[in-house]
Amino acid sequence: MKIVECPRDAMQGIHDFISTEKKINYINSILKCGFDTVDFGSFVSPKAIPQMRDTAQVLDQLDLSVTRSKLLAIVANVRGAEDAVEFEEISYLGFPFSISETFQQRNANASILESMVRVEEINDLCIRNKKELVVYVSMAFGNPYGDEWSSDVAIFWTKRLAQMGVKIIALSDTIGVSNPDNIKELFSKIIPEFPGVEIGAHLHTTPDTWEEKVHAAYLSGCKRFDSAIKGYGGCPMATDKLTGNMPTEKLLHYFNKHNIVTGVDENAFAEAMHLTASTFPF
Repeated sequence: MKIVECPRDAMQGIHDFISTEKKINYINSILKCGFDTVDFGSFVSPKAIPQMRDTAQVLDQLDLSVTRSKLLAIVANVRGAEDAVEFEEISYLGFPFSISETFQQRNANASILESMVRVEEINDLCIRNKKELVVYVSMAFGNPYGDEWSSDVAIFWTKRLAQMGVKIIALSDTIGVSNPDNIKELFSKIIPEFPGVEIGAHLHTTPDTWEEKVHAAYLSGCKRFDSAIKGYGGCPMATDKLTGNMPTEKLLHYFNKHNIVTGVDENAFAEAMHLTASTFPF
């Protein structure tokens, strides 16, 4: 089972700037936990996401000597990808792709078709620099903007990405509209068709629906889950009030209850949980 811990997603929408030192200490504590991947920062315009303007400085001070976790950084265009691939420490580049035309324009200042071109260019850049591209298919379970949506639309674009050679795709719900039925429909149709592609779940949730979502995705074959400690975070580019990220502690509870091995060190995770109180300005 692969768990992707997402401190970047938890922090990026917070208005008050979290000091670089606090980010470094917090992410270093997460690196000790044994997560498969840590989504630690982004190479995007500081005007768009000012909280992440110190990503390079944070990366310089991360202690990677005793971690098995791989680092992932988010990019929104080729220029950001060119910056990210310069860092040997980064294993994955994440690109936010949306099947909602409105949301894609808001999030990446590009249309869906323009974003597909970016995906192809960034994937080529990753291959040349021995990185792996992770594409997040946001609004995969519905959108609030009135754009055309159906499970068939989500499946169509996911298949297009897989056919382009993308090997890791995270079906994403940034507004909390996923439910056991549409989760099962998407994962059960896509995973068997592309056995060479890792299909992950990036599911936002309310406090009372997290377990049914995890259960539906897991039973449908999903073996990669994104989460953030205490469910902090959401998408700063949307004007809507969003539900929170999948809480890591809840995710671990589910897997422990079902005797599913995650490789996460419980003591190290408890220390990271404790550090959230001094990291986040809540």
